[in-house]
Amino acid sequence: MNKYDSELISGILRCGNFDIIDDIEKADAVLINTCAVREHAENRALSNIRQLKNLKKRRPEVILGVLGCMSKYLGSKIIKDNPFVDIVLGPDSYRKLPEILKDKKRCEDIFTREYENYSDIFPLKKKGVCAWVAISRGCNEDCSYCVVPYTRGRERSRSVKSITDEIKRLLDEGFKEVTLLGQNVNSYNYQDVDFPGLLEKVSEIEGLKRVRFATSHPMNLSDGLVDVMKERKNICPHLHLPVQSGSNKILKTMRRNYTKEKYINLVEKAKSKIKDLTITTDIISGFPGETENDHRLTVDLVKKVKFDSGFTFKYSPREKTDAYKYGDDVPENVKIERLEEISEILREISLKKNREWIGKITEIMIEGKSRKSDSKVFGRTDGFKKVILRQNNFSIGTFVNVLTTDATSHTLFGKVVESKET
Repeated sequence: MNKYDSELISGILRCGNFDIIDDIEKADAVLINTCAVREHAENRALSNIRQLKNLKKRRPEVILGVLGCMSKYLGSKIIKDNPFVDIVLGPDSYRKLPEILKDKKRCEDIFTREYENYSDIFPLKKKGVCAWVAISRGCNEDCSYCVVPYTRGRERSRSVKSITDEIKRLLDEGFKEVTLLGQNVNSYNYQDVDFPGLLEKVSEIEGLKRVRFATSHPMNLSDGLVDVMKERKNICPHLHLPVQSGSNKILKTMRRNYTKEKYINLVEKAKSKIKDLTITTDIISGFPGETENDHRLTVDLVKKVKFDSGFTFKYSPREKTDAYKYGDDVPENVKIERLEEISEILREISLKKNREWIGKITEIMIEGKSRKSDSKVFGRTDGFKKVILRQNNFSIGTFVNVLTTDATSHTLFGKVVESKET
């Protein structure tokens, strides 16, 4: 969502007759888009902001701006601690950027009550074949640890037409796959069109080869959604379904509104309907009040569900949340130990599941050059597994059938047995 917002900001600036350039030394304005979900992201942003101080000394005329969720979260503290910053804008104030930059005046707009959907703005994207499309902004779930409802407001869904129009324009620009984005895509609702209904309409768009979505909240994972995934060939068989904890006590304190038993039942039902369904997740270690027994329950759940992969995080206190009041009572070293244990188990399961693909043939879409070698390319299966090919004579967007020859916990390796341009 943060990266999509950066594309959105670029689109707004393009409409205001600004050019986006890569050379920071030649820029008239430097803008940092930020995330406040976790302390790590905040610290990285603050470090980037401080690094701009020397740029401002060398070129006092350059305009420095801090945008996004951290601006709303920290507010005036950003300018107080970094007086060389000129602009601080929250995530619902991006439309004001062109005028602010042209006026060259200091501006702080973080407490606006006008919540945006930006439905009429087309994001400025780099060339490629995979694109993000936001279907909603904000969140109504009110998890006790999450700052999103404070920084982005309550949930509001974009119109079906604005979403499908954006996708059609992306297809005209050469994109072949879209990922529908929302803090909780499952709760999408616009004029009685729910998320399964939206997925149906999106999947019917001519020329759209693959449809993905993130993130799904277990509370809203309906039978209707699973049925649409099963029926539509271009809807990818992948669910990113954050569980966060395997302890019902911790889930209740987190205000996740489901139990581990319900979560496991949802996964088993989805797997029974959708062939080769990939399940990925998010897990938080060291949440306030988490005991060793709570941790063991999370370990047990990970082993039972057998996730294809997962993102693991240490609990990060966020001052505006209710969980902040609970205190941060799990020692840092214990958080790290628990995190490492869960991460290692996830890697072992991923390796075992990926090795099961060796000897099988599956279709992937080429997405680009491998990061580690220009002589290789990478693509993904429809289940979101990354595949490296030891050849590079395929153009981006080509669909190829690949025989998997080797695997690690993160990556499949293969060779093409048949290819087709689409």
